[in-house]
Amino acid sequence: LQSEMDGSRQSEMPILLPCCYDGLTARLVARAGFEATFMTGFGVSAVNGYPDTQLVSYGEMQSAASIVAEGLSSAALELGREPIPCIADGDTGYGNAVNVKRTVFGYARTNMAGIMIEDQIAPKRCGHVAGKSVVPFEEAVQRVKAACDARDEYNAQFGEGSGPLILARTDALKTDGFEAAIERCLAFREVGCDMTFLEAPESIEQMQEYCRRVGGAKLANMLEQGSTPVLPPQELKKMGYTMAAYPLTLLSASIKAMNASLERIQKGIPTDLSSKRKML
Repeated sequence: LQSEMDGSRQSEMPILLPCCYDGLTARLVARAGFEATFMTGFGVSAVNGYPDTQLVSYGEMQSAASIVAEGLSSAALELGREPIPCIADGDTGYGNAVNVKRTVFGYARTNMAGIMIEDQIAPKRCGHVAGKSVVPFEEAVQRVKAACDARDEYNAQFGEGSGPLILARTDALKTDGFEAAIERCLAFREVGCDMTFLEAPESIEQMQEYCRRVGGAKLANMLEQGSTPVLPPQELKKMGYTMAAYPLTLLSASIKAMNASLERIQKGIPTDLSSKRKML
C-alpha cells in the first residue's frame, strides 16, 4: 500500500482489493496471489445475518478483523511469505471523535494495515442505496482528523509506520452534490488522511474529475449492479485510481453457489459431480 502511494510500485494496474469478511475468504484472497485485501462491513454484516445498516457493533467488527488477520497469517505461513495487508471498514467510527480514535487503535491491534472512516450519519447504510445522510462538513472533517491523530499517536507509541493508514470516505455526492463531495475529499487531505474515497460516482466523467482534482491515493469501488461504472483495472489506473475494491464479488458468488447446492439437495439431485459423471 505504501509503495503505491509513494510511487515506488511500478504497475499498470491499481492495487486490486477483493473484499473478504471472514477467515476463509481472507485465506482465499491471499492464496490467489493478491497484493492486499479489504474487510467489508457489508460482508461482515451479511455473514452475521444482518443488512448493511450498522447493526454490527464495533466489538463485533474488531473481532472480525482479528479473524481476518488470523486467516491472512495462516495463509502466509502456508505460502512462505509475509501476510498481505488488509484495510478494514471502520464505518462511522462508532461514535464521536473519542470513539473514532478508539476504533483506530483497536483495528491497529488486530494488525489491520488501514482503516476506512466515512461521513455518514450513524447508523450508516450501504453507499449505493437510497436514504443516505451525511454529517455536516465540519463534523466530517473532525471525524477524519481524529482518525489521523490516532494514527499518529499509535506511530509515536509503537514506531513509525505501525499505525494503520487512514482511508477517508465521503458519501456526500448523493446527498449534497459532486462539488460538495470534492470539497470534503480535499478537506480530508488537508487534515492528513492517507487515501480518499469518493463513494458512488455515477459516470466516468465524475470519476475522471475526482481523480483530476483530488491528489493522493484514491480508491475505486467496483460494485456489480451499483451506481458506479465497473471499469477494467488498467483504465482505473490511467484515470488516477491507486486501488480498486470489489466489495461483494466473493459474497455474491458464494451465495449463488450455496443456493444452487441447496436447490440440488432439495430436489434430490446428486451434489457430487463425480456421481453425475458416472450416471452419464
